[in-house]
Amino acid sequence: MRSYAIGMDIGGTTVKLGLFDQDAHLLDRWEIPTHTQDNGNYILPEAVDSIRDRLAQHGLDSNQLAGIGVGVPGPVDETGIVNKCVNLGWDVFNVKAELERLLPGIPRVAVGNDANVATLGELWQGGGRGYASAVMLTLGTGVGGGVVIGSKILPGANGAAGEVGHMTVEPEENAPCTCGKRGCLEQYASANGIVFLAKRMLTQSQLPSPLRDISSFSAKDICDLARDEDELSKLILDRCGRYLGLAMSYIACTLDPQVFLIGGGMSKAGAVLLQPIERHYRKFAFHPSAHTPIVLAELGNDAGIYGCAAMVFDQ
Repeated sequence: MRSYAIGMDIGGTTVKLGLFDQDAHLLDRWEIPTHTQDNGNYILPEAVDSIRDRLAQHGLDSNQLAGIGVGVPGPVDETGIVNKCVNLGWDVFNVKAELERLLPGIPRVAVGNDANVATLGELWQGGGRGYASAVMLTLGTGVGGGVVIGSKILPGANGAAGEVGHMTVEPEENAPCTCGKRGCLEQYASANGIVFLAKRMLTQSQLPSPLRDISSFSAKDICDLARDEDELSKLILDRCGRYLGLAMSYIACTLDPQVFLIGGGMSKAGAVLLQPIERHYRKFAFHPSAHTPIVLAELGNDAGIYGCAAMVFDQ
């Protein structure tokens, strides 16, 4: 009898689900809304109902599952307990125990932080194939991170390993981060952060730029203009790359991963973003780690469900 796994990536808007076989084939992918009412009490029961329905469509039942892997947007300890997931309405909540209650007899339930799980997915079937340890930086609305060492997620003592977005890279910053600190990597390297940098640099520089004619520009606008050789936009991405390279050099001194992965929506910018990151990282890194590969993630929004399945299959 073949073994199957469900990957469940829980986000604040949707729950992404995938049915995998043991050969890492994604047999089906679907989404359901994330209903966060009543402190998120509907999220797991509705997901389990959806899983049963989808298994039935494939002529399967829960007895044929090797297990379920779950990614959640918050700190998770090694026992599957989430330590407050505000955007899901959860306080301290044992996700593993609840899924075991909802699916009696399930052989395995594995739970991890969504960024860590996505990193595992990239190592399993994405940009990190062939490596056993990686740190991934996800550059989107914020900056997230995931840590996998020896093919195992490293959650940290408090479930907060990989929260690289709140690493201080500019101690003299006066503007506050959303977390309340000042000078966090997220303030300069997220999509919002690059716009923040651009607005600051527009006032500090006399360089002409089409950015001055755009009333409300985006990170994509900056990347597109840098690709078209706009000097100010290139300087903005260079400053962003400097902060990222600095942060990654700190990470390398601590974890020394085999590869760095750059994911999230910002990674779609490709080489125009990757090149300044790599240049500054090589400059700042301690020499044994200075040539660590820096590559783009490949799985996009599906990295989480792949990583969830990988947890089940012990990849």
